[in-house]
Amino acid sequence: MTRRAILIAGPTASGKSALALAVARRIGGAVVNADSMQVYRDLRVLTARPTPEEERSVRHELFGHVDACVNYSVGLWLQDFRRLLETLDEAGVTPIVAGGTGMYFKAALYGLSDIPQVPAPIREKIRAEARGRAPADLHARLAERDPETAAKLRPSDPQRILRALEVFEATGKPLASFQGARMASLLAESECRAFFLAPPREELYARIDARFDDMLRKGALEEVEALGARVLDPALPAMRAHGAPHLLRFLRGELSLEEAATRGKLDTRHYAKRQLTFARHQLPSFRWIAPGEAQAAVEAAVEAAVEAAAGFVAHG
Repeated sequence: MTRRAILIAGPTASGKSALALAVARRIGGAVVNADSMQVYRDLRVLTARPTPEEERSVRHELFGHVDACVNYSVGLWLQDFRRLLETLDEAGVTPIVAGGTGMYFKAALYGLSDIPQVPAPIREKIRAEARGRAPADLHARLAERDPETAAKLRPSDPQRILRALEVFEATGKPLASFQGARMASLLAESECRAFFLAPPREELYARIDARFDDMLRKGALEEVEALGARVLDPALPAMRAHGAPHLLRFLRGELSLEEAATRGKLDTRHYAKRQLTFARHQLPSFRWIAPGEAQAAVEAAVEAAVEAAAGFVAHG
């Protein structure tokens, strides 16, 4: 494995995108998205995707390339990432992989469970049966069929619950039975410079709140209104982007805008806590740094790597 990459992870609103942009400008690299919501073209503002101006200033990849009707997954992201790495390798361009979806980083570094492909008719059948049912009901159904997997999933996580139901329906086996066999990794820890941005908790929460208010000013509500007009399956990942369910309830007259924003901010804070926990336990090779120290730390690592690898980012 000779691929070299810079990895920048962190909780939402920690400053990953700005840092990745600065590094890409410094070394002529490509910013690669590792955020499961920023893949959707329908939600530029609500998911804080880079602006069109930022995307034009340096090469950006895997941003906004998926329609909201697609049940996108870590497996599909790995397929896209594999193809992209081959293209970047041929061009001699270093990927700066940035995002908040820890599972994307883990899968790229350590491989992914080799779970069989679920046929489209079975997926559609499970989704149709689940439509309109509460996540807790779906979790109870999974507990009857696959108690081992159900015990590991939150009852409020319909996406993963539906995935487990689909796999059981397609194979007759629990999802856990496939999690020992793993696909090969795409990146090697020894060839990557990996950083995790970790702001102090209160500072992070203040950033989350301020950013949510800013997104509303910049058109997030209009984005959610357009998404709602498509009448998509509410269990789809894009329909569950942080803040989207509550803003849809505001648009239906069920909540005030203030209450919808408050709930969206709270959901985002809870997600940030889960991101921190995941990284602490699942991304051991990442160096934790405060945002204020981030650019200097990354630039120092890049300089050392460039010097050690004759112009390429490498493990120094």
